[in-house]
Amino acid sequence: MNSSFESPVQTIHHPLLAARKIQLSIKRDDLIHPQISGNKWRKLKFNLDAMQQQGKSELLTFGGAFSNHIHATATAGKLFGFKTHGIIRGPELDEANPTLHYAKQCGMSLHPVNRITYRLRHDQAYLAQLQAQFPNAYILPEGGTNAAALLGCKELAQSLPSCDVIACPTGSGGTLAGLIEGAPQHTKLLGVAVLKQADYLIEEIKLLSNKAKQQNWQLLCDFHDGGYGKFSDDLWQFCQTFSKQHAIPLEPIYSGKMLYAVWQLIEQGYFAEGTHIIAVHTGGLQGLDGLKYRGLID
Repeated sequence: MNSSFESPVQTIHHPLLAARKIQLSIKRDDLIHPQISGNKWRKLKFNLDAMQQQGKSELLTFGGAFSNHIHATATAGKLFGFKTHGIIRGPELDEANPTLHYAKQCGMSLHPVNRITYRLRHDQAYLAQLQAQFPNAYILPEGGTNAAALLGCKELAQSLPSCDVIACPTGSGGTLAGLIEGAPQHTKLLGVAVLKQADYLIEEIKLLSNKAKQQNWQLLCDFHDGGYGKFSDDLWQFCQTFSKQHAIPLEPIYSGKMLYAVWQLIEQGYFAEGTHIIAVHTGGLQGLDGLKYRGLID
């Protein structure tokens, strides 16, 4: 598969950064591809190679009704010509939901399940049952996080210019774990947890990455802004202002939440003068349509 998408690094200019003597750059992974962007592409890339190597012609994965991962996987299926299946946390499909409507247009077969069944998505017996039901399918975990996904995020870290700090939003921990794998030991890595009570992810990240035994990374758990999928008026205002000033679109669920956290830390003097921070924009902009659909933003 032709899968060599690249993205630029954009330097941000702002009076606050000049006053604090901080250099802030954004790795624009939202520009990798119009529909398969950010960490979803990074995680899919090596999984698509593994799918080919295993001789599978279909891909089955899991997600909620507004999932960036479902959106990206459906696009990849259409782009590269393979069948996709989405096990959707249900129990019913809302045909007007923009994410699911798009996935269906891409040819993804949607299989809604109730929440009790969806909780079995990591259960080996349930996965074996799905594999028997879909024998030609390569089964990919929810969010795309597995060993192959880490290779893509490791590659991302290795592609970045030299810096002091790399920051990223953290949902399942896969992106941060992959960055830990690929970044030099002298670089500090900051994951901004986008969900409440995310301390458990610290152990998950240590399981995912052998290099996570190092002391050069930290998961910040106090910037969730109410929890996963939740955001304050202040956060949404920051996203809109930042987007206008720097021509970088943001959503308040992942990258916007992470950048707002980094911005607050800069304001608080958390970073030493002369620090160069690269914040990874992990895409997920399709989520804005879902927020509009639910009436959460205009």
